[in-house]
Amino acid sequence: MGSPLYRIQGDHSRFREIVRGRIRRDLERFLSTGELIARCGEHAVSVPVPQIELPRFVFGSNEGGEGGEGEGGEDESSGSKGKQGEGRGAAGEDEGNHILEVEVELGDLADMLGEALGLPNIKPRGTREVEAEAARYTGIRSTGPDSLRHFRRSFKNAVRRTIASGAWDPADPRVTPIAEDFRYRTSKSSKKPDSSAVVFHMMDVSGSMGREQKEAVRIQAFWIDTWLRRQYQNLEVVYIVHDASARIVDQHTFFHLRESGGTKISSAYELCLQQIRERYRPEDFNIYPFHYSDGDNWSARDTERCVTLLEDEILPRVNQFCYSQVKSAHGSGQFKKDLDAAFEKNEDVVTCAVRSRDEISQAIRAFLGAGK
Repeated sequence: MGSPLYRIQGDHSRFREIVRGRIRRDLERFLSTGELIARCGEHAVSVPVPQIELPRFVFGSNEGGEGGEGEGGEDESSGSKGKQGEGRGAAGEDEGNHILEVEVELGDLADMLGEALGLPNIKPRGTREVEAEAARYTGIRSTGPDSLRHFRRSFKNAVRRTIASGAWDPADPRVTPIAEDFRYRTSKSSKKPDSSAVVFHMMDVSGSMGREQKEAVRIQAFWIDTWLRRQYQNLEVVYIVHDASARIVDQHTFFHLRESGGTKISSAYELCLQQIRERYRPEDFNIYPFHYSDGDNWSARDTERCVTLLEDEILPRVNQFCYSQVKSAHGSGQFKKDLDAAFEKNEDVVTCAVRSRDEISQAIRAFLGAGK
């Protein structure tokens, strides 16, 4: 028999597999709700897992009699037979509904997403060189702590100095190192490639984009970021909102801001391009712009400007451009039609219409399924 510790570890591993299986089974539901977003931490997410059958004792009735078959008298301590306890309150006949909160690493959640949607791993395009401390001490210097003193190099220096000074006596070959002879090990910083990416989440916050539309955007952004963080060692996220003009905001403002002005989509694309030029070179970063809108733009001329910006400036610099059009009672949906017509044969432009939350998983598969 194994030790109790090993048996506990084995039971814990089996429990984790049960939990992972239940999460995989319910993943489609999580993809259409914001249930996990509020429970998300920096490295893990707390996942509610209902109706996991927990081992429990089941007490049956002894139909052959109320006592044992051995010799013995009536239990004196129990009093009269079948005496009921004095409990309070009415008893129910239904079982309770147990819900467990299980913490799952975001990396594991991303793996489940990839398995469920059949997402391929991404081959990074841009990599930047970053300073990294070497794991081994490969250099020598003249100062340092005694714990890193290099004995052989220090002794060689002492021998050379003794011979050069004429103090060497073959009959009495003593060498006494002094402070200037000591040498110390040191590590050298080296350059190593670091696959990095930046995500631009751009959203129309004009009056036609209501709470339901923004919740659909929020769910999409959460799963997109979860997958890309699994693919890249370093991921930065930039949030851009626009109505008639565009600006960079924090995450909270991005999902809660609502304006009443018009919509000029090109303002968001221009700001995104400015950020790419100034902060995120394509040679260093894999770049993913995502735009969310209900399809309205203020004029056909501005739509032409958007197409020109994409074709001439943005697409040559990014891995892929994605447009998600969320259904709105006030949105015309025209912008997706214009993008589809302009980039019909361009695989680097992916558009998707999200008419309900049930279609969010289809949009995520379309955006991330190419592995770019």
